[in-house]
Amino acid sequence: MRAEVRPLVLSVVAAGVLSVGGLAWLARDVFGSQATAVSRPSLLELLEEVRQAPPSGAPRRPAPMPPAPLAWSSPLERACPAADWGLRRRLMALLQTLPRETRRIPTDPSNFGERFRQDAFGNRVDPTPRVVVLHETVFGLDSAINTFITPHPRDEDQVSYHTLIGQKGEVVQVLDPAKRAFGAGNSAFNGLWVVTNPKVGGSINNFALHLSLETPLDGENEAPSHSGYTTQQYDAMAVVLADWMRRYRISASHITTHRHVDLGSERADPRSFDWTQLGSRLAALGLHC
Repeated sequence: MRAEVRPLVLSVVAAGVLSVGGLAWLARDVFGSQATAVSRPSLLELLEEVRQAPPSGAPRRPAPMPPAPLAWSSPLERACPAADWGLRRRLMALLQTLPRETRRIPTDPSNFGERFRQDAFGNRVDPTPRVVVLHETVFGLDSAINTFITPHPRDEDQVSYHTLIGQKGEVVQVLDPAKRAFGAGNSAFNGLWVVTNPKVGGSINNFALHLSLETPLDGENEAPSHSGYTTQQYDAMAVVLADWMRRYRISASHITTHRHVDLGSERADPRSFDWTQLGSRLAALGLHC
């Protein structure tokens, strides 16, 4: 074999091996386990990392830091309610029925994304959820669902949460927690964000879970408050949070609000939220105090 031909042949063979390996990985993702854990990247995610990576030998640039953080002082830490055993039995029963009672909707792909494993500057980031952001829908549950299942080509129109809680305690899964919801735009939590698009600043979406409560009818406006959320909503919210907190080892102090993480000071939700209602339920479930 001529010397000038040998490198070409070796390149073709190597490409064939990579192609076979890639097909094998892809087949495992498609036909293998359906688990949605964040820890194992798919072939497509790895290819996306390669596409985003800086050129070989180019130094990775440090990501910009968010503005000076507004320290989060969790209202849950201001009181330590005694465990209510009757409440615990009720919530444990709800927790057992959560998987089969949860409604899942076909959210349009334009309204969510994959969790990034590196930022826009080539730095590796941890996509594991470690903060929960509470929201409210402002309008009814059906209106929110219709928004999420509708395609939105423009970035500024794209929005989603992971879970919705209706006024009657209905649990609607908008996205699997492994996916990246578009719940908060320019945002940070305790001095942390991830910049995936330098043109729009940083966001917590890459490491956040988003839960939104259906707003009562008297709150479908811009008033600073409304009549609040129902007992059924607080119950359902507590069991969803219990699942997330145990699955991802999220502490109660890392449950925050859209109002707090929004860097534009444009968000006020969730309005009229009663932290004592949540605190008593998390205490009953052994997740607080």
